Amino acid sequence: MAASMAGGGAGVARCLLRGASRGLQLAPARGFCVAGPSGSQAQEEEPCPAEPVGAMVNVVFIDRSGHRIPVQGRVGDNVLHLAQRHGIELEGACEASLACSTCHVYVKEAFVDKLPIPDEREEDMLDMAPLLQENSRLGCQIILTPELEGAEFTLPKITRNFYVDGHVPKPH
Repeated sequence: MAASMAGGGAGVARCLLRGASRGLQLAPARGFCVAGPSGSQAQEEEPCPAEPVGAMVNVVFIDRSGHRIPVQGRVGDNVLHLAQRHGIELEGACEASLACSTCHVYVKEAFVDKLPIPDEREEDMLDMAPLLQENSRLGCQIILTPELEGAEFTLPKITRNFYVDGHVPKPH
């Protein structure tokens, strides 16, 4: 076991560096890892690097009946999975694989420019969404950032699901 843990040290370091570059905080360390290069004879046990913990962002979903549902998500979450975790009926038939438009949402105008420009694949899927607007985006492509604090995502009155068997995907 010690040998297998030693080989994973570089991956842990990359993970920590990515987390630090995104401004993530560290949770208290849990467990132990093996220090030293893989294959070295003298390896000591030391506390494992802590797991990155993202900052929280408060957003509001507005459902099809107009009810405002405030939720909190971590920086790095996507809007589709956040909605599903909170029981909001945002379908995501393709399970965030960018192959449908059932996670179509309207982004409050003040936050549209805080999102990256949609790529061509997202625009192609949005072209299939009914009731398209200038502020339309796919929830699976919206990644929470601190700049989205207070953002509002409105669910359109209808979506178009091309499944013919009535399949309703479950979040993972």
